[in-house]
Amino acid sequence: MGTADNKAVVRRFIDEVFLKGDFGAVDELLADDFVPHTWGKVGGGKDELKAAIERVSAGLSDPSMTIDDMIAEDDRVAVRLTSHATQTGEFMGMPPSGKSYTIEEIHIFRLRDGKIAEHWHQADFVGMMRQLGTMPG
Repeated sequence: MGTADNKAVVRRFIDEVFLKGDFGAVDELLADDFVPHTWGKVGGGKDELKAAIERVSAGLSDPSMTIDDMIAEDDRVAVRLTSHATQTGEFMGMPPSGKSYTIEEIHIFRLRDGKIAEHWHQADFVGMMRQLGTMPG
């Protein structure tokens, strides 16, 4: 697959998995030996990613992500995006606040045979906690 195809897979992943929480898309878009290099409570594999998405979905509502940049080379796709959500439930150990946040994130995906094999993620979690009122500004 070429870089345009890889970018299309990543766009689908962001839309269907991150925003819609579609577990069927997890099974379709991720390699069987998928490895996340990000979340502390997520080991390898699709089931652990589904559990993480379920936790995030329980704590946040009305999520949106705007892709600011998407760059692809060889088997990698890098995405810089702006995410927004409202915290309506417990999230990352923080009690519900009813407040919204907007932060920037960086995601790097490695694809193999049209599926996501690895994922790295960095986000402005300090900025998020400040906006949610759990950390002084």
